Amino acid sequence: MSLTKADINKQGWEDSEFPILCETCLGDNPYVRMSKQPFGKECKTCNRPFTVFRWLPGSNMRHKKTEICQNCAKLKNVCQTCILDLQYGLPVQVRDTALGIKPDAPTTDINRQYHAQNLANKIDDDSKDPYGGGQNAASNRDILKSLARTEPHYKRNRAHICSFFVRGECNRGASCPYRHEIPEENKELSRQNIKDRYRGINDPVAKKILSKTTNMRSSLAPPEDKSVTTLFITGVEPKITQEDIKGFFYAFGEIKSIIVIHKSKCAFVNFVTRTSAELAAEKIASVGLVLLDTPLRVTWGKPKPRGPKTPEQPDLTKMKVPAPPSLDAKDSNVKYPSQDPTSQGSTALGSNPTFLS
Repeated sequence: MSLTKADINKQGWEDSEFPILCETCLGDNPYVRMSKQPFGKECKTCNRPFTVFRWLPGSNMRHKKTEICQNCAKLKNVCQTCILDLQYGLPVQVRDTALGIKPDAPTTDINRQYHAQNLANKIDDDSKDPYGGGQNAASNRDILKSLARTEPHYKRNRAHICSFFVRGECNRGASCPYRHEIPEENKELSRQNIKDRYRGINDPVAKKILSKTTNMRSSLAPPEDKSVTTLFITGVEPKITQEDIKGFFYAFGEIKSIIVIHKSKCAFVNFVTRTSAELAAEKIASVGLVLLDTPLRVTWGKPKPRGPKTPEQPDLTKMKVPAPPSLDAKDSNVKYPSQDPTSQGSTALGSNPTFLS
């Protein structure tokens, strides 16, 4: 009997043929080549050895590798490299907050191995829904769709910043495989921890996204002007038609008009009553707005200006009026504008015009 079979902990070691990755980490190259190293490293969440894959997503990008094992990735439905949700591309903390899922993974090393072994056997018995149904799934998942990216974000695969360039010592020029940029100082985002990101706690990226959601809800607060019954929509793609927008908003009340401007990627929804507009804004603030798999941003319209704008009259009391020219003998050379023949539309005959007597 081998040592791997004798040790119960080694029986759970992962030996896979292909990693679980998102489209962004995999890259846009259909002929990507990977290197495989069985039991190359320990999983950064459960500390069990697993098969490590390394590859290059594309040209001018950095090499990437798997960070967690497949069992941990399946339990949270996340990518093995970026630890983001496979369906929505969002951090675990954002997804769990929207679905009302509480983190149940142990935080200590004593119970981590036991917890991983029990859940590894449970993966195949679970339903096809990776979120276990989720509380209020229909409404809460609309929020995730409004926050999710619709296309791969390959910017995450860029090469790292050259540390020699930052110090002003890089002499490789265009042949340097790293980026020549000055890094932005952001202490919170630079302190990311894979274990915290996986468990969905203390994630600075998730906090930033959740703060944007709070700002979006505050932007949908009803304005004080009761005459405003218009909602302004941005991010409208050409595939979204007026009928698609009407199909969502007609349930909240009678619509006066819908104006779609595809050139500016925006639209206006004018309701007949203020109550209908408030109901629509309240619904969007809670679940977001996603049409044809496209997340849209909605805000209240601005009130129309009342009456024509009157030009501001200058305050004559504060204006300084120049003193009239004196008629002394010393100022005899001073001429009024009417004494200049060129200022009243006459044609100058040269720099020093002469006049016939």
